[in-house]
Amino acid sequence: MRNHTMYYAAVVLAIVLGASSLANAAVTLQQKDVLRAFIESRAQKRASGPAEPDTWADPASSFRHLPTKCDSPPAGTREADRIAALPGQPPRVNFDQYSGYVTVSEEYGRALFYYFVEAPYEASSKPLVLWLNGGPGCSSLGAGAMAELGPFRVNPDGKTLSRNRHAWNNVANVIFLESPAGVGFSYSNASVESGDAGTAVDAYLFLLNWLERFPEYKGRDFYIAGESYSGHYVPQLATVIVALAEFGLTDVNLKGIFVGNPYLDDYMNTKGSYEFLWNHGVISDEVWGNISEHCSFGRFEGTACGEAKKSFKIGDIDRYNIYAPVCIESPDGSLHSSSYLPGYDPCIGAYIAAYFNNPKVQKAMHVRTNTKWSECANLHWTDAPVSMVPTLAWLVDNGLRVWLYSGDMDDVCPITATRYSVKDLNLAITKPWRPWYTPDSEVGGYAQQYEGGFTFASVRGAGHMVPSFQPKRSLVLFYSFMKGVLPPAVSVWRP
Repeated sequence: MRNHTMYYAAVVLAIVLGASSLANAAVTLQQKDVLRAFIESRAQKRASGPAEPDTWADPASSFRHLPTKCDSPPAGTREADRIAALPGQPPRVNFDQYSGYVTVSEEYGRALFYYFVEAPYEASSKPLVLWLNGGPGCSSLGAGAMAELGPFRVNPDGKTLSRNRHAWNNVANVIFLESPAGVGFSYSNASVESGDAGTAVDAYLFLLNWLERFPEYKGRDFYIAGESYSGHYVPQLATVIVALAEFGLTDVNLKGIFVGNPYLDDYMNTKGSYEFLWNHGVISDEVWGNISEHCSFGRFEGTACGEAKKSFKIGDIDRYNIYAPVCIESPDGSLHSSSYLPGYDPCIGAYIAAYFNNPKVQKAMHVRTNTKWSECANLHWTDAPVSMVPTLAWLVDNGLRVWLYSGDMDDVCPITATRYSVKDLNLAITKPWRPWYTPDSEVGGYAQQYEGGFTFASVRGAGHMVPSFQPKRSLVLFYSFMKGVLPPAVSVWRP
């Protein structure tokens, strides 16, 4: 494990230092840097180490020891977590917001940081949503809340905020959780290794304790959403909750999960990535043919496969959206976008880091003193299943609403890879692949539904972080998911 962790850290460093689009040293590690490093380190670990035990094969046995209720009221109060106003927020903010720490382990001094935004209207009747970003080891506060689906976006000055008209708290009350401990403002007083199982357990304990702080949300319709490595986080947390429902868990009324551009299968993600590059003209027929001939996309690959994978160059593009602009550093150290894409700024990671390291912001959000925030952390990751397909199948079999969606311009967790995992579920199609429309009569993407209500959808013109690239389309799809119906199949516009 030590060698694996050192390799992981080295790959992250190489990616950051070698990324011309993020050349400014002030830009912290971002979700996309960490995920690329994790994928490469997983390949090395599979080739050199033994197979990992499967914690998720029998969820009831693995998690039955966890509590289903809090024995005593946990520390902290709702009012103490209330945010009077975020520094630099725009005028006329019409919703309540909270942030603070929830302890998940008294023994190890482990606490997770959250940011919670209620809906502007009729919050008491709207569902509760937990959003988890991936990494592994990246902040849902930095990426999810401030660059994707939260109510604000950080402006280029790193000091002020602007409203996101397509924020998901228009239709739900949303928690953004920094998980696991060591990510963002979350912390642990003891040095502990991180992994899938521990992350799921801590997220569950967070939720149990958080509901004591906000008891009006007990029993409320609850959904878990996320993206990227949350292809692990989200189904695994759902598995813990569904398994514990058999042992008396009643405060958490889980209705479904909604995961975008999910990392689901080590082998199929690799195959799907190269296939995507070939489909989009980034690699030639000859290179793809060579890769297909020499790579089995299994646990062990030969030298010829490795050479085939190294036989091309993709240039300075963002593999998280191969058609999007990248962030460029000018000679004077300033950052700017290489081109214009409406509503998207590839340099926003630098603005977010500046904002959350502002002492006034940290004080307003009840952060511990002398805390340095970064979007992602290098963590010692100890366990992760090769494939999430068995876990997804178990959730569908247990009657949970499961929707996966893919921005169709992402190469790192591409739609081609997700299709392989969906096929491996071996579910019968009930509603064939067809376009879905937004209220503006645009094709928002395509969708297909399967037995058990399992749904797979695409979001047209979006990259890895779908709400960043297509905020309106992502909101339409998310709202449809909560309602349990596919978005409209017919345009309201007629020529």
